[in-house]
Amino acid sequence: MFLFPSRVRISAHISTRQYARIVKTWITTIGLDPTLYGTHTLRRTKASLIYRRTKNLRAVQLLLGHTKLESTVRYLGIEVDDALAMAEQTEV
Repeated sequence: MFLFPSRVRISAHISTRQYARIVKTWITTIGLDPTLYGTHTLRRTKASLIYRRTKNLRAVQLLLGHTKLESTVRYLGIEVDDALAMAEQTEV
């Protein structure tokens, strides 16, 4: 089951372009500049918020689908040494 199911029989979910249109509408509706926000912004913001609240890099790594922890660290823009120290303290 998809969060945004398609109304077209060809696909079970909406296209990435249609999702981008929906996000643009949301951003415009709340009075923000749609050129400053997009689908990737939402993805990155969600990951950053989860990391800030939990400090659980492994969880964020899994949610983002990254195979390497270093990729997640770079994506979040945190210091590698701090991230690795926290990762070592986190049990999975």
